[in-house]
Amino acid sequence: MINEKVVSLLKEKINVIKNNDKSIYLVGPIKLPVNLDGETTIFQWYCWLRCEDIEGDFCNDGSYNTEKIISKLASSNLAEMQQSSVLVYGDFENSEDALIRMHSICHTGDIFGSKRCDCGFQLKEAMKMISSHGTGALFYLANHEGRGIGLFSKAMAYVLQEQGYDTVEANEELGFVDDARNYEDAIRVLKTLRAKPVTLITNNPRKLDALQSSGANVSGRIQLWGDKSKYNEKYLETKIIRSGHFKGGRSNE
Repeated sequence: MINEKVVSLLKEKINVIKNNDKSIYLVGPIKLPVNLDGETTIFQWYCWLRCEDIEGDFCNDGSYNTEKIISKLASSNLAEMQQSSVLVYGDFENSEDALIRMHSICHTGDIFGSKRCDCGFQLKEAMKMISSHGTGALFYLANHEGRGIGLFSKAMAYVLQEQGYDTVEANEELGFVDDARNYEDAIRVLKTLRAKPVTLITNNPRKLDALQSSGANVSGRIQLWGDKSKYNEKYLETKIIRSGHFKGGRSNE
């Protein structure tokens, strides 16, 4: 039996987004002070989890059963499941002009600062762009590692890349498509948090197309290039030549 006070506190912070026979549990906002270049910037953090619908999640009046949801999650091994996040800055719901970034998790780049890619740079730069703009959201997509092939497969792809394969060739030789990422859940969360237009921070036309074709209110995009070096030069060229990314950028060599 979950403590009634705990249920009451979490009820105001949990939202359930229906998605066919599944539900997206969205918890937040939660105040999150972030260190950006030595300055503390306050974001509002949300996390979401996609689950199968289970009888009892919803009450007769259509509202969701917070206690049932909390009990179900407590008995699940969430540490072995991937959960995504979104960092919101400013009045994201009501502001007339907002930036968003759909950032695919990169264990090596975001955490270790790997120079084999530009992901860590893009993560921090997008957060700075959003805070400088005044309003926006950074979606951190946990099931997108290696363009959707997972961390272990990405490690195998790196082995092939060290033998001369480019990013696309390595993924394909392992039996994967070039880009297996799906934005459906992130788009549903975006639509829950904001109905007004957004500008997407991306160099990837597929990402822009995915949002626009879903009916998300995306008015345009701005580029995010940088951190080019001898370690990721081929990787960045492959993005443009093989994956069709928009050209642009500057060198940080």
